[in-house]
Amino acid sequence: MTGAQGVCRRGGREYVLVDVPGCYSLLAHSPEEEVARDFICFGQPDAVIVVCDATCLERNLNLVLQVMEAVPRVVVCVNLMDEAKKKGLALDLEELSRRLGTPVVAAAARSGRGLDGLLDAVETACSGHAQVRRIPYPEALEQAIEQLLPAAEAVCPPGCSPRWLCARLLDGDSALRQALWGGDPVWLGGESPLEKARKYLSDAGWDARRIQDTMAAAFVGQAEELCRGIVRGPADYRRLDRRLDAVFTSRAAGFPLMLTLLCLLFWITVTGANIPSELLSRALFRLEGWLASLWAGSVLPGWLGELLIGGVFRTVAWIISVMLPPMAIFFPLFTLLEDSGYLPRVAFNLDRCFQKCRACGKQALTMCMGLGCNAAGVVGCRILDSPRERMIAMLTNSFVPCNGRYPTMIAVITMFFLGGAAGLGASLLSAVCLALVIVLGVGMTLLVSRILSGTVFRGMPSSFTLELPPYRRPQVGKVLVRSLLDRTLFVLGRALSVAAPAGALIWLLANWNVGGRSLLAWCTGFLDPLGRLLGMDGVILTAFLLGLPANEIVLPLMLMAYTAQGALTEIPDLAALQGILEANGWTWATGVCVILFSLMHWPCSTTCLTVRRESGSWKWAAAAFLIPTAAGMAVCFLFSGAARLLGWG
Repeated sequence: MTGAQGVCRRGGREYVLVDVPGCYSLLAHSPEEEVARDFICFGQPDAVIVVCDATCLERNLNLVLQVMEAVPRVVVCVNLMDEAKKKGLALDLEELSRRLGTPVVAAAARSGRGLDGLLDAVETACSGHAQVRRIPYPEALEQAIEQLLPAAEAVCPPGCSPRWLCARLLDGDSALRQALWGGDPVWLGGESPLEKARKYLSDAGWDARRIQDTMAAAFVGQAEELCRGIVRGPADYRRLDRRLDAVFTSRAAGFPLMLTLLCLLFWITVTGANIPSELLSRALFRLEGWLASLWAGSVLPGWLGELLIGGVFRTVAWIISVMLPPMAIFFPLFTLLEDSGYLPRVAFNLDRCFQKCRACGKQALTMCMGLGCNAAGVVGCRILDSPRERMIAMLTNSFVPCNGRYPTMIAVITMFFLGGAAGLGASLLSAVCLALVIVLGVGMTLLVSRILSGTVFRGMPSSFTLELPPYRRPQVGKVLVRSLLDRTLFVLGRALSVAAPAGALIWLLANWNVGGRSLLAWCTGFLDPLGRLLGMDGVILTAFLLGLPANEIVLPLMLMAYTAQGALTEIPDLAALQGILEANGWTWATGVCVILFSLMHWPCSTTCLTVRRESGSWKWAAAAFLIPTAAGMAVCFLFSGAARLLGWG
């Protein structure tokens, strides 16, 4: 499947227009880029239209040059001319057309301006002289291409440039060989021209990474040269962006500002979610009372009503009241940062850290997505180009906690480290403590990524072009709709689909007695030795296990087990809750272990199922379950051992 397709009839001729997936490069690594490359280079189109953004022309010329190197007939459409005019920019497209040697058309697609001229240019390109553009490379690469060129000309698909094929074979594009020949044909192995060309480069000190980076730099450098003098504007154009980047991406201020924004994000989310969570909880539990009364007046079995209402409905009500308000606040805030252009700067800052761990800087973006929901973060791993780096990101995404884990963390932090204080100061301090826990999660993400990249997923981190878009005012209306519908409700629906049957299971465990004890009590007793070894107890471990469908119910499950009640109960005020926990042996050291294990344990069932779907294998879903669990158990064991040795708590 190549993308959307339509037919345009004009001047007695019929044009089939194919919209390939959007991409920034034909140096394909992601599935979207591969689809675009395969159609453009091997689909034998009569002409290729490359759409550029008039407000950032130089960046888009990188793709234009790559397409012109691969295929002969290219038309450049410079869109968003109306936006460029608003910014005071003037573009000399006639000069750009002369420099490129191909038609360049100005357009403003929203108003329809320039579309007729674009079709005229396409018709001219289809009937005119066809010639690919030669991209100059350093002498060693040029010599290697010349050695390989005769063999490439013999196997190059019609309509594609043999020189372009040589360059892609030299930079080690295995996906290209798979697309063309289903793997490595005989002529690529042994003493083939390709191996000879590679040996020539190797003897000259060129490894695969240097070849890839040099070729990518050649496009960027020529794009910069072509664009010189083409774009004219006010003297302060992009000056504000550069000043902001000098702060947001600097080594001195970049990370402190990231931490400050993270604290602010958590404070707004946590504080803002309190009232709607309480209102939702009251409304849903009032509805539960009405349903229970209605059931009591019916002829249906009472035990079934307790199972469905006290088990299934109450669990679903807990998840909605605890999960929906934070997501409805966090996701729009996160999307506003994304829409404003700040998130790419976060990836830029963290790229150095991930590169040192032999991972990809784009993993920073998927990690940020996981702060709202780990399932959403796993889906976001599609933006990573390399399959090995995509898998590393999926397996480590749950080291940053989703908003389902925040209630437990915040409650424990407030009770055992802030003395149960309330008010503005306490909420700010709670947000700071939570942010520090997140920083620990980021550190564990980097550590485990380094271990995986050096063992199971050996390989070099891929280079990538990171777009730093201009800062812009977010479109608040679109952000709200997109974040609420595409993220919040989607994630909530997926969580509820597994939480409903889990509610029935929890009720059965709490109410099914064997030998005078409930199954829940048997489970907590069985897990108690392991829990003590990890600085917790059997109730805590059982609560985390039963919270697999949704982490939001972990704390209510602890309370249910400690008070020996047969259903999830509403959590009282924190002072009363702290009294219940301390009466059952909790100390501040227990609180630390609970926070650490809440940060590092198995992801929820929704995330595990998402890993299974994205990876196509239950093996990787199991790995995503076991890796953070092993890390959490190890950290808790070490801390609790140190606490017992030093007499803490």
